[in-house]
Formats: sequence, C-alpha cells, structure tokens
Amino acid sequence: MTLEAQIQSFVDKINNKLKDETVKSEVKDIKKSLCIDLGEEKYSMRLENAEVLDYKAEGIDGADITLIATPENMEKLLNGDLKPMRAYLTKKVVIKGKIDDLMFLKKFL
Repeated sequence: MTLEAQIQSFVDKINNKLKDETVKSEVKDIKKSLCIDLGEEKYSMRLENAEVLDYKAEGIDGADITLIATPENMEKLLNGDLKPMRAYLTKKVVIKGKIDDLMFLKKFL
C-alpha cells in the first residue's frame, strides 16, 4: 500500500471514529486545518462539522497544525511501529501549532 493510500485509510478511520456521538459532540464546533509535510510529498485536510474534509495530496499554507516527518517515519507511525509520543520526543516527527491543537491531534494518533 502506498503512503498516500495509508494516509487516506487513516483519514477514513478518523471519520469513522467521528461517527460516535460522544466523539462527535466533542469536536462538532472545531474547525482546524492539518498539513502533513513529508518533504517532497505533502498532504492536507481540514476538520469541520465533525468530519475530515478536503483530503488531498498537496500542502496548504497557514495550516493550524503542521506535522513534519520523513516518509519512512510517517509510515512507521501509521503502521503502529513508532509510537506518537516517542516520535515527537525523539524529533522523528515535528509538530507545529498551538499547544491546544497539538493535544487535540493526540486524540487521533
């Protein structure tokens, strides 16, 4: 499976999680944009109305949250071979954004 397909699968999992009424009520009023920067590959999406929308294989400027990693480390994250907190602490993944946004993102990793 390509990395783009893995990210799409991750987006699908998030959208399924957002169908849960408890989760949906937590995020219904949140509007955030996310950019995944893997160097030559970039992906973006936004969360609005408790749904991940506009997933595309291109970056966006001014995203609320930007996740920067190598394609290899992103694949390890998505496969569960690299734990999110360990990746962050060892700088294998750099996340830019407000601390509240980062804590919010943690719910989905």
